This record gives sequence, structure tokens and C-alpha cells, in this order.
Amino acid sequence: MPHHWVPKSPEDLMRVMEEHVPFNRLLGLRGESIRAGGCVLTLAVREDFVGDPRRPALHGGVVSSLIDTAGGLAAWSVLSPGESVSTVDLRVDYLEPAGLGADLRASAELVRKGNRVCHVRIAVTQADVLVAEGRGVYNIHRRSTE
Repeated sequence: MPHHWVPKSPEDLMRVMEEHVPFNRLLGLRGESIRAGGCVLTLAVREDFVGDPRRPALHGGVVSSLIDTAGGLAAWSVLSPGESVSTVDLRVDYLEPAGLGADLRASAELVRKGNRVCHVRIAVTQADVLVAEGRGVYNIHRRSTE
């Protein structure tokens, strides 16, 4: 992908998230749906995501990565071409252990877009069980017009 390429639609953003971010490819993150101010991402669980082998339960970092990516994508989806976001604050509440089995599903909704930051809420479910909730704050970056 040329570094000067600017995503112009929510579908372009989804493609960038899935195909052009190496960490997201490593995890296997997939987009289910996207619209301005919201998205749904899925993650097929793998045995190497386990953080507590006694349960077995997935590592919290996998869940928080899914939350952060979904939140960033929801925020990015309301910006103008040439703008982007970065995470400034991420809060995750782990409610139930996520295990091996059903895919994880993160649903992100923009709460507020300000002049400098976007606030997003994210819910992660596994087989209709709410396993985690997150709140993210994303800084808006504007390209300089030089």
C-alpha cells in the first residue's frame, strides 16, 4: 500500500485494518460490518491465545487488542480523508473469561466526536455472553497542509 494512499470510505478503512496492519493480520482480526460511527469485528480464537491454561481462558491482551482495534476503527470512520486516530486512553473491564470455542465479536459505537478526540464504547461477546466492555479515547490527527 503506498504510504500516500488515503482511505476514502468505511470499506477502505476496514480493508486497511484487515490487510495492511501486520499485528491485526497476526491475530486474524476480521471485519463483519462498518458504518460511520460504528463497526463490528470478529476474532477466531486459537489455542495460542490462551493466557490461563488451567481454565483455559484467553489472555486479556488478546481481548483488549480486539477492543482497541474496534474502537479505533469506529472513531476513524467519522473522520475526513487524510485524518487518522491514535489511542490515548483505553479502559477494559473483563466480565467473564473468554475461552476456546466461539469467535469473539466486538461491537463499537462512537459516543462523541470532539475537535481533538473521539470517545468510543466497545462490547465484546462470545456466544452471546458479554465477556468484556471497553471505553477508548482516540486522538484525531490531521495532515498538515504544506
